[in-house]
Amino acid sequence: MSARKTSAWPLALAWAALIVYASLYPFADWRDQGIEPWAFLASPWPRWWTAFDFAANTAGYAPLGFLLALAFMRRANPARPPAPWAAVAVALLSGALLSFGLEALQSYLPARVPSNVDFGLNALGTLLGAVLAVGLERAGAVDHWSRFRGRWFVEEARGALVLLALWPVALLFPAAVPLGLGQVFERLEAAVAEWLMDTPFLEWLPVRDVELQPLVPGAELIGVALGALAPCLLAYSIMQSPGRRAVFAALLAATGVAVTALSWALSWGPAHAWTWLTLPVRLGLLTGLLLALALLVLPRRGCAALLLLVLVLQLTLLNQAPANAYFTHTLQTWEQGRFIRFHGLVQWLGWLWPYAALAYVLVRASSRDARPRIVQ
Repeated sequence: MSARKTSAWPLALAWAALIVYASLYPFADWRDQGIEPWAFLASPWPRWWTAFDFAANTAGYAPLGFLLALAFMRRANPARPPAPWAAVAVALLSGALLSFGLEALQSYLPARVPSNVDFGLNALGTLLGAVLAVGLERAGAVDHWSRFRGRWFVEEARGALVLLALWPVALLFPAAVPLGLGQVFERLEAAVAEWLMDTPFLEWLPVRDVELQPLVPGAELIGVALGALAPCLLAYSIMQSPGRRAVFAALLAATGVAVTALSWALSWGPAHAWTWLTLPVRLGLLTGLLLALALLVLPRRGCAALLLLVLVLQLTLLNQAPANAYFTHTLQTWEQGRFIRFHGLVQWLGWLWPYAALAYVLVRASSRDARPRIVQ
């Protein structure tokens, strides 16, 4: 009997990538500071330490340990399942090696301080996550999830489920338009111009005749509607039942609203959690939900094709508009203030999620399994 397919492994890779980014941000001023990369192991207890540091270093690696242990167990042959201690050991060793490597690399970054306490807490978080995964597996909770997934989703749903799981995390990063992920043109243009400064290649960059114009309320409504519809279509592409699609669409809409409110609360304070719900945004959310309900019976291949169109339209719309002054101030709060590490975990997700969804749908559409079979 072959190994079972699981979403835990791609999710573990995605989480590990986020940890790498958060640990090495801002990736600037690399230099040899004259210390051995492993010298942090013998360093004394840090003078300044908070409960938040303890919780963040432990909690940041707990999902990695959980996913690694789960992936190890689920990808094994069901007829010969691995011993629980083996799954915990593999996850702990992998998480500890990742943490050690990142702490060692931080010794080359003047803006970061490697710490043996961080290393120990990272390993502890990995261990706790792995133990939790083994406990849930032995209690049968993971099998319950597998049966639930088999009833609700098609077999080849791993990639879409990973994207759907990352969508709420991507929404935590402040967006100029609510649910408007992927607005990168203005920042990419500025970054490329900075990289090419003082080089002859700077003249090769195209010059815009007019500045980017802010979105009018009608365009903002459309952007919000497309942002709400995109994850619903992605879910529809791996689901068959219209009733279950309706439940999932309502869940996605509620999640998008709740996470966006949390992002605003983190940025501006709890009193401003719902300030973003202007009239165009409310109408956009309603329009997106109504469109999602109207498409409940659309075949899966049709949902995938329509998702491509929705993503392209939304990205084109968003990237023709600049970030407003309030949005720029919000980004500075996240990138230079108290959210600097948290920002590293979600910034790239907020920028790249729609492009990853585009790539996923294109790959699925062109794969051999997605093509209709000819009956002889």
